[in-house]
Amino acid sequence: MIHLMNTYKRNLYLEKGNGSYVYDINGKKYLDLIGGIATCSVGHSNPEIVKVINEQSNKLITASNLFCSKSQELLAKKLSELSGLNKCFFSNSGTEAVEAAIKLVRKHSNKKIIAMKNSFHGRTFGSLSATWNPKFKNNFEPLLPGFVHVDFNNIKALKKEIDNKTAAVIIEPIQGEAGIIIPSEGYLKEVESLCKKNNVLLIIDEIQTGNGRTGKYFYYQHENVKPDIVTLAKGLANGFPIGVTISDLDFEPGDHGSTFGGNDFCCNVALKTIDIIEELLPGVEEKGDYFTSKLSEIKSSKIKEIRGKGLMIAVEFFEEVEPIVKKCLENGLLINKVQKKVIRFLPSLTISIEEIDTGIEILKGAIKDD
Repeated sequence: MIHLMNTYKRNLYLEKGNGSYVYDINGKKYLDLIGGIATCSVGHSNPEIVKVINEQSNKLITASNLFCSKSQELLAKKLSELSGLNKCFFSNSGTEAVEAAIKLVRKHSNKKIIAMKNSFHGRTFGSLSATWNPKFKNNFEPLLPGFVHVDFNNIKALKKEIDNKTAAVIIEPIQGEAGIIIPSEGYLKEVESLCKKNNVLLIIDEIQTGNGRTGKYFYYQHENVKPDIVTLAKGLANGFPIGVTISDLDFEPGDHGSTFGGNDFCCNVALKTIDIIEELLPGVEEKGDYFTSKLSEIKSSKIKEIRGKGLMIAVEFFEEVEPIVKKCLENGLLINKVQKKVIRFLPSLTISIEEIDTGIEILKGAIKDD
């Protein structure tokens, strides 16, 4: 890895995957409870996805957005039906989807955008400006002006900041990188009401919570909220790079663009991925409830809290979790540390009860040995 920029700590070479399992270059098998950080929504090497990959790679990968694409139009129609919003702009990642959302807002107003403390929206300049964590931002200032941050899950703080100089509010319905921070029931609905009352656009960042992760296709559907703009990426094409910004607002020709965004290959994979997710949706909350119940059975004074929604789950500890993560890795389990004391689980939606049980047993042993 000598020629790779030093952006990630990496210590494991993975070579192949199947379902909920991945294998390293030595053939060792690991149960993957990270799921490509929520990108592998329907399992590694899913046969239905592989079939689409093979078929589409023999037809057309991309011809650029200078030309019409039937698969892009079909995906936009499907996402419009799912989201309740009418227009889609396709890009290649979550951060690009957020950038497009910010540009949509700026096109209609140059007023301030309110974001949340502890939020994460990406690492490019616009999305990084909306992101809270100073450790991601300090080396790259000055960033995009016009952003302010208020406490998450505190409607009074938002009410105090929102005024006639506010263009939009951008919010994750669950704060993923902050450690799966779930707001009080009804909070998102209150945010929506406050935005509507003040004629302020509501951007909901569903990059981590979307694509069925919490048991609905979009998290905001749990609370019967209708945003003005939605951003979506990660698990939309089961590991292939795609992002989308969905809204009733629209760009004009020349306002924005993406060379690879909405290419035929990724759009066809996304269409099949959505089909599979819709079949899996009825079982996501059931699997999530089972997962959290089994975590709750782990008797350890080290555990502070277990929280989750669907298959977006966290265990917070009283101490740093790096030793537990390393022990799990040694024993064939991939889990993800977010913050110093939180383990995050984002398995594929195809995970079985037996695989959950296997993961719990390995985790138990790692907690005990630590």
